[in-house]
Amino acid sequence: MDYLPIFLRMQERVAVVIGGGPVAARKAALLLQCGARVTLVAPELSPAALALSAPHPGRLRHLAAAFEPGLLEDAQLVIAATDSAALNRDVARAARERGLPVNVVDDAASSTFILPAIVDRSPVVVAVGSEGSSPVLSRRLRAQIETLLPAGLGQLARLAGSHRAQVRAALPAVRRRRFWEHFFDSPAAAQALAGDEAAAATFARTLEEFRAAAAAPGEVYLIGAGPGDPDLLTLRAARLLQRADVVLYDRLVSEGVLERCRRDARRVFVGKEVGAPPPTQEHINAMLVDYALRGLAVARLKGGDPFIFGRGGEEIAVLARHGIPCTVVPGITAGLAAAAAAGIALTRRGVAQTVTFAPGHAAAAATLDWRALAGPRQTAVFYMAVAQLPGLVERLLAAGAPPARPAALVAQATLPTQRILKGRLCDIASQAAAGQVGAPALLIVGDVIGHEAVQELAQSLRGTAPARADL
Repeated sequence: MDYLPIFLRMQERVAVVIGGGPVAARKAALLLQCGARVTLVAPELSPAALALSAPHPGRLRHLAAAFEPGLLEDAQLVIAATDSAALNRDVARAARERGLPVNVVDDAASSTFILPAIVDRSPVVVAVGSEGSSPVLSRRLRAQIETLLPAGLGQLARLAGSHRAQVRAALPAVRRRRFWEHFFDSPAAAQALAGDEAAAATFARTLEEFRAAAAAPGEVYLIGAGPGDPDLLTLRAARLLQRADVVLYDRLVSEGVLERCRRDARRVFVGKEVGAPPPTQEHINAMLVDYALRGLAVARLKGGDPFIFGRGGEEIAVLARHGIPCTVVPGITAGLAAAAAAGIALTRRGVAQTVTFAPGHAAAAATLDWRALAGPRQTAVFYMAVAQLPGLVERLLAAGAPPARPAALVAQATLPTQRILKGRLCDIASQAAAGQVGAPALLIVGDVIGHEAVQELAQSLRGTAPARADL
C-alpha cells in the first residue's frame, strides 16, 4: 500500500485549483461540495466552471491570471488541472516546496495525494482507489458498490450518529460495540433505511431492551479458518471476524486470514512457540470463558475445520456449561483442500469408494485400525503427517498395504509455498526427507493418486495440460 487512505475535513479551508476547463470544474465542484473555499486560477473559465458560482455564492473565487507560486500562500490543498503537463509539474513543485498536499490530474508521480472514485451516501462515504494505476477500474468498482448500498444508508448513519451520546451514557464501553452490531440488524435500522419516522422511537426501545439484558455474557465464534488461503474463508467467517473483539488463533492460521480480522481486535496466539510450553486445552478453554464473561465477542480461529481434529467439541461443551452462546462456522478441512490443490479426487467410481481422515501423530497410532486403512479401494488421509511419516508408512506396510500403492505428500496446501510430492508408499518418506518437506503437511494414500484423468486435471490446474489430438 503506497498511499494512506484518509478523509480530509475541508470546511472553510482554502483549496486552489489551477485550471479553468471542464476537468478543473469537476475538481472544484467536489471541493465545494465538501464545504471548501475554492480559488480557480486560470486566464479564462469554461462554461462548466462559470456555472459553479450560482449554487455556491461567496465560496468560489476566480483569479484571471497565469499561475505563479505566490498564489498558493493561503492554500491548504492544491489541484493542478490544466492541459499543460509542464505547467502542472510547476504547480506540483511549488506546492511541495510549501508542504502543501497536491494532486496533479492524470499524473500520480507528481502528486502527493490522489482523488478516489467516491460512493456518496453521506455521512457514509466509500472511496475506491487504485493508487493512480487504473482510474477506470476504480470507477467500475464504484459502480458495483453503488448497487450494493441502499439509498437510505445515510439516514441510518445519521440516526446512529444522533444517538451516540445516549448509547455512551447507557452502556459501558465493553458492551457498546455489541449493541451497535445488534442495532444494525434490528427493525429500527430497517425503518431508518426505509425513511420511516418511527425509527427514532424504535431505536429507544431497542436500546432499553439491550440495556436491560446487562447480565448477558458475550459470545464465542468457533471459526474454521480453512487451509490458509484467505479467499477460502466462508462469507460468514469473514463477517464474524469483523465483529470479534478478541481473536484466539494458532500457528495453522495464516497471516492472510488474520488480515481479515477487525483491525482493532485483540489477537491472542495460543499455539506453540519456540522455547515455551504450549498452552494447554484447559488454559484455552479458560480464556474463552473469561473473555466471554466480560461481555466480549470472541473468535476462536482454527486452521481447517474446528470439528476435524480441532477439539471444537470440547470447547463447545465448556462454553455450554457456562451458559455462553457459541456460533460454529465450518471451514474447509485441510484434507479436502490438499487433495484439491494436488488435483487428487479422493473418491472415484471403481477405484475408491470411501475416505478415512486419520491423525498422523504418534499418540493416535495405537488406536487406529491399520488393517482397514491399508485395505484396497479406499483413500486414507493422514493429518500432521511429517514428523511421523516413516512410522506411518511402516504401519501401513505391516498391515498389508502393497509397497507400490500410490502416495502423495501435500505441504502448505493452498498457500504460495505449497509443495506436492507424489510417489509410492515405499519411497514417499525418503522423497520427503530428500526434499526437506516441513509441517504442516498431509499424507494421502490410495489408488486414486496417479490415475490418468486426475493427472490431466492437476496439469490443467497448473496451466500445463497436455495437448490432445482429438480436441
